[in-house]
Amino acid sequence: MEGGYGLGKMAMLSSLETHSLWHQVITIRGEYLMAFELFHMLSIDPTSGENVKQANWSADCFQLGWPLRADADFFCVPFELDLDNDLELANRYRWLGKVNFVEIRSFWQIFRSFDRMWSFFILCLQAMIVIAWNGSDDPSAISYSDALRVLSVFITAAILKLGQAVLDVIFSWKAKQNMSFYVKLRHILKVVSAAAWVLVLSVTYACTWDSPPGFAQTIRSWIGNDASFPSLFILAIVIFLSSNMLAVVFFLFPFIYRFLERLNYRIVILMLWWSQPCLYVGRAMHESAFIRFKYTMFWALVVVTKLGFSYYVEIKPLVGPTKAMISTFPWHQFFPQNKKIGVCVALWTPITLVYFMDTQIWYAVFSTLFGGIYGAYQRIGEIRTLEMLRSRFHLLPGAFNANLFPDEKNESRKKGKNAFFSHRLTKVSSNKGREAARFAQLWNPIITSFREEDLISNREMDLLLVPYRVDRELGFMQWPPFLLANKIHTAVGMALHSGVYGYDLEKRIEADSYMSCAIRECYASLKSIIKHLIQGKHEKQVVDYIFAEVDRLAEAGTLIREFRMRALAYLHSPFVKLIEYLMKNNKNDRDQVVILFQDMLEVVTRDLMTGDELDHIVSLVHSVFDRDQPFTPEAALRFPVVLPTEAWREKIKRVYLLLTTRESGMDVPSNLEARRRISFFSSSLFMDIPKAPNVHNMLSFSVLTPYYRECVLFTLYELDQPNEDGVSMLFYLQKVFPDEWENFIERIGCSREEELRETDELVEELRLWASYRGQTVTRTVRGMMYYRKALELQAFLDMSRDEDLMKGNEAKENSYTENSDTENSDDSLRGGRLSGTDCQAVVDMKFTCVLSCQPYGIDKRSGSPFAQDLLRLMKRHPSLRIAYIDEVEECGNDRHKKNIKVYYSCLVKVAEPHQALALDQVIYRIKLPGPAILGEGKPENQNHAIIFTRGEGLQTVDMNQDNYMEEALKMRNLLQEFLKKHDGVQFPSILGLREHVFTDSVSSLARFKVNQETSFTTIGQRFLANPLKVRFHYGHSDVFDRLFHLTRGGVSKASKVVNMSEDIFAGFNTTLRKGNVTHHEYIQVGKARDAGLNQISMFEAKIANGNGEQALSRDLHRLGRHFDFFRMLSCYFSTVGYYFSALITVSTVYAFLYGRLYLVLSGEGLSALKAIQDDKPLQVALATQSLVQIGFLTVLPMLMEIFLERGYRAAVGEFILMQLQLAPIFFIFKLGTMTHYFGRTLLHGGATYRGTGRGFVVFHTKFADNYRLYSRSHFVKGIELLIVLVVYEIFGHNYRNDVGYVLINISMWFMAASWLFAPFLFNPSGFEWQKNVDDWTDWNLWIRNYGSIGIPPEKSWESWWEKEQRHLRYSGLWGILVDILLSLRFFIYQYGLVYHLNITRRGSNIFLIYGISWLVIFVIVFVMKIVSAWRSKLSATSQSLIRVINGLIFLTFVPIATLIALLHMSMQDIFIFILAFVPTGWGMLQIAQALKPLIHAVGLWESVKTLARSYEMVMGLLLFTPVAFLSLFPFVSDFQTRMLFNQWFSGDLQFLSTLRGRRKRE
Repeated sequence: MEGGYGLGKMAMLSSLETHSLWHQVITIRGEYLMAFELFHMLSIDPTSGENVKQANWSADCFQLGWPLRADADFFCVPFELDLDNDLELANRYRWLGKVNFVEIRSFWQIFRSFDRMWSFFILCLQAMIVIAWNGSDDPSAISYSDALRVLSVFITAAILKLGQAVLDVIFSWKAKQNMSFYVKLRHILKVVSAAAWVLVLSVTYACTWDSPPGFAQTIRSWIGNDASFPSLFILAIVIFLSSNMLAVVFFLFPFIYRFLERLNYRIVILMLWWSQPCLYVGRAMHESAFIRFKYTMFWALVVVTKLGFSYYVEIKPLVGPTKAMISTFPWHQFFPQNKKIGVCVALWTPITLVYFMDTQIWYAVFSTLFGGIYGAYQRIGEIRTLEMLRSRFHLLPGAFNANLFPDEKNESRKKGKNAFFSHRLTKVSSNKGREAARFAQLWNPIITSFREEDLISNREMDLLLVPYRVDRELGFMQWPPFLLANKIHTAVGMALHSGVYGYDLEKRIEADSYMSCAIRECYASLKSIIKHLIQGKHEKQVVDYIFAEVDRLAEAGTLIREFRMRALAYLHSPFVKLIEYLMKNNKNDRDQVVILFQDMLEVVTRDLMTGDELDHIVSLVHSVFDRDQPFTPEAALRFPVVLPTEAWREKIKRVYLLLTTRESGMDVPSNLEARRRISFFSSSLFMDIPKAPNVHNMLSFSVLTPYYRECVLFTLYELDQPNEDGVSMLFYLQKVFPDEWENFIERIGCSREEELRETDELVEELRLWASYRGQTVTRTVRGMMYYRKALELQAFLDMSRDEDLMKGNEAKENSYTENSDTENSDDSLRGGRLSGTDCQAVVDMKFTCVLSCQPYGIDKRSGSPFAQDLLRLMKRHPSLRIAYIDEVEECGNDRHKKNIKVYYSCLVKVAEPHQALALDQVIYRIKLPGPAILGEGKPENQNHAIIFTRGEGLQTVDMNQDNYMEEALKMRNLLQEFLKKHDGVQFPSILGLREHVFTDSVSSLARFKVNQETSFTTIGQRFLANPLKVRFHYGHSDVFDRLFHLTRGGVSKASKVVNMSEDIFAGFNTTLRKGNVTHHEYIQVGKARDAGLNQISMFEAKIANGNGEQALSRDLHRLGRHFDFFRMLSCYFSTVGYYFSALITVSTVYAFLYGRLYLVLSGEGLSALKAIQDDKPLQVALATQSLVQIGFLTVLPMLMEIFLERGYRAAVGEFILMQLQLAPIFFIFKLGTMTHYFGRTLLHGGATYRGTGRGFVVFHTKFADNYRLYSRSHFVKGIELLIVLVVYEIFGHNYRNDVGYVLINISMWFMAASWLFAPFLFNPSGFEWQKNVDDWTDWNLWIRNYGSIGIPPEKSWESWWEKEQRHLRYSGLWGILVDILLSLRFFIYQYGLVYHLNITRRGSNIFLIYGISWLVIFVIVFVMKIVSAWRSKLSATSQSLIRVINGLIFLTFVPIATLIALLHMSMQDIFIFILAFVPTGWGMLQIAQALKPLIHAVGLWESVKTLARSYEMVMGLLLFTPVAFLSLFPFVSDFQTRMLFNQWFSGDLQFLSTLRGRRKRE
């Protein structure tokens, strides 16, 4: 493209690069001078992350012109810049900092962004506590004073507003230098007004008391003692709520707000300025009245149910026990006896946490219920099984013609309830040959694609195909043979016993519509075949008479009564033999064919016909065949058939299937994936789908797939390489997909596996077969290329004439052989006919597939296998395009002529066949101003390649996704959604699609993950899109409005940390800019998910990290602030609220256990109180927490979706199977992963991208690898829970008789055990003895290896330990303080246990005992310090001396400690002592790590490291011991393998493991 003003290619970029100012600032100094000048003119801060779209453009911009004028004053530099000496100039061009929003890492960000929700729940909690404390069950009994106490919640509301205003000031403090005066004034006025309201409401409320405090008394005297102070307080409340009332009016009538936004009156501008910042984003995010009504009613139901449950089940029953504990109970002298706050905190903290968490549960319950109802309304699951498909197959041709072909009549379609209660799809009538032909043209390619994918065999394909060519002689629809299978054989059997059935035979046949169709078609086809074969005049005369007589009797309905139907059994075998001879078409079989015709004639004349018909036919035969035998002359019979056509072969083959298929077609197809795809596709045609336009008129679209260096195509070495169990990838795939392997062998034509390696072509086919069953780029590209294949077919069908369709596939094949470059090509196009090349040209204009691969240029130059595989992929799919970033060195334009790196964004395609030398060909090459990678890589990979896409739609597809031919046929229907205003407000900007996760057959863990992801992409996103209207983009195959997003920042954000979950920010960005995200379930794509526990855990950690960063982002903050209240609730509980609720769930467990520990250690009087023992509200709260713990929030929508799509039996069966495969352990473990990484990201940061891998999990993970991955997230927390539970069991004997607490304790033990041992339980061969021996050896090498520079964490414990603390480097002061405060719980825990030692009950000084306990700790640390110092000094000279010193220390301290323990302590004291000081040492380690610079300064870091290594070794031993013990029993390993894998693969795996063990012993 030529540049502006005719300056040539890249004129603008070149002019900027060569300009003196740009050259000086960018090239030499690397400063952002020009950028800052430009952004000053745009009135925007370039470092704040704000998009230019929301800037206030100033008049100075117009002096630049467009394209940019090189002679503008902006580019003139009148002097040399001296930024070092000119302070004023340096300040002008310094980094400006943040504007409007600053990402501060704090949990308070969640409150700040969703302050209205938190304020609402806090006020409701206060009101319920006040009512429960002072009120009664009878509303009429509430006094006026009680009502005033309830109204005190508005004082709390004012305090919360003050807190919100203060938080805004604190979090915006770093941006204070760049804020405008009006923004600062707004913050100040917000704080002042909030403080004023706190004061006013507090004083007016205090004045209502009979004896107000001094200041309130003074105010009261000013006003007058006769004034009505309650009325004054209520008046203050009304004024305080006036802004909220105005917000309610705007919510109910949004057009008023939109009208006010367009006014320029100062009062309106002031009001809008006060309500929200002056930004473009986040405004006018209003939905239609009906949508607002729907999600308002939903949340009203959820909130009312939640508050009612909380009040009557949790809060009100707890008030009584709280009042009962106001009295004083005995306590140890260290605590004052009059302090009861600890008891209240121990009781109320779990209840309060559950109160703030259980809204997520109620949201899950009601969203699942209404999501299921909405799915049924959309006709999801209309066809679930093959039986249902068979019963409704007669509607499919009508559905195909109604939905997948353009509507020629443009008839109006029913919508809403009319569409739900009416079947607009009708059966294809007998005279609609065109519709039948169109159905065949689409149905058969779907079945053929199944065969190409090896989902079905050749025989199954023949049974599923519909005749391409319409046989007009039949006069009715020809159904696939699988519907008619065994019908002829059954009918012949019924005819053989026609004496039993009598005249009911006809009724029985007519009752089975498919049997009737099979009989009619078989008769008509045989009639047509026989008439075609018989050429003799006399023979034709006899045969014509027979068929005419049969037709006459059939039309009269007396055929069964007039003929002897049992004789049909004698005709069946000759007919089959005749068809077999016709299929061979061998001249040598002519005599046998003649004999068959003679035998059939004899059966018809002697056995079948009766009465007058028989007499007539006998006389006719004798008259015409008085000399020769019938059918013997050469001219009498046309056999063999000369030059049989494809239509003839198709008819013969179909008749043969009808006559010979004896087994039922109920199990066709047998492959479960093929069944699922056919069922879903058929069911989707009954949904509300937009009418398909012509391919010429459809919206064009592109598919964009980001790719880095994932697997493109499995190599033969990767397929054959066995793992440690002797299991190769090919062997694994053969066992997981046994039927598909057999179909593949049949398709290739090989009898043995060894034959596949004989030629390069067969090897290539083998690699493709395996790659199509993995998470490879090859599979993704093949799926996306189905779009092109489908569009070519649809383009042909759109422009084909009726006679072309009647010819079937022959017309299409002929069209592709025509030359469209002839003179008549344009005439044929205008005349309504397309050649094959014309169809391809049309598709080229409508579809583009771009694979964005950043390092392709580097890989190509280095000869990497990745580049070679991609080139092979382009050759296989010539229309595929690859975009990449090319990095080259060019000579600079400065005087030094230095080589500089230049970056280009390139697009390549496979070279044309005539270009023998070039392998690929560069189409476009765009010069970039610098490196394109700013963040994690994937966002830039997408955004740099968008320019190479075309069309109105853009589908973003991950490299581990797939597509199907049948779904590609509906793509042009889907694109029509962009042209519809959904709910009458906005056109869609993102079309969401459902996904099918195809990795469910890999393992039981993969099945859990598949069910979870399926429920999210179906019922979850369905309800988020409508009615909640908070569906965003989740990194899946959504279709974007390309032009909308090109002008609004692209499809993903690329900041390094905060946008780690880059995809969802596209949804945030769209919603904030008046976009509309919809969800459509009549089309689906394939998606792979992680299959192993480590892969799943890394994925969950990545998502949790991303949600932690989302909580800090400006996007979520603006959504929370600018949504209306109910839509804000939807946004919270569907994004970060889910993870924060999970964090509260785990915090509830800790609060309960430590609270119970506080109570049981507080003395017998308090722990024996009945109110403590029989604490029903706390039991209910813990039971509620347990629902989240075992995965209730995930399982409930999962079961609903399975019930909806597969039936209740499948749902119940799936639930039982999941329990047998230990799914609760998996969900509890996943809960620990989510909470750990989400909480740590909010507190400290450290979010990083985690590659989960794309392979099959058939390998054993070493113990050291599991320890490194789960030590901090699960093992440490699990051991802490275990210790606290043990102490609770020792001292909590008063609670053991309560059934509720027993069950709750079981759930706690279950959580601790799941966190500790789930990685080994779900580890393949995790309980095999030999592997555990090897794991222990590897663990010891790793734990004892000292780290240094360059040693990876996988090789050394020390390197790993340092890496685990890396997040503390970037943690702020508040994060460090919170970490230290949380660690103090170990010291309080130690204090409680020390004072329960028996030695303290002998009258010893308690302070002395507690001091001695800390003295012991300090002595241990001191000894470790000495040992570490000696080791560092003597390690290079004398290892023996180090051992002597260690031995002396051991011999000195161990006897002393033993004597002290035996003389003064009991065995229980020793055990409690260990339980007390083990967590204390860990707490000291945590504090030392948080204060690492200080510990380094005092020289204690090596001691800390030594102590940490000791703790790690003990934890490893505690974890490994149970695993090693269970490994002694072989049945444990067998059970685990059966649980993890399917029965075929698990059996072979056990066999291979046995052989491996034998080989090792030998």
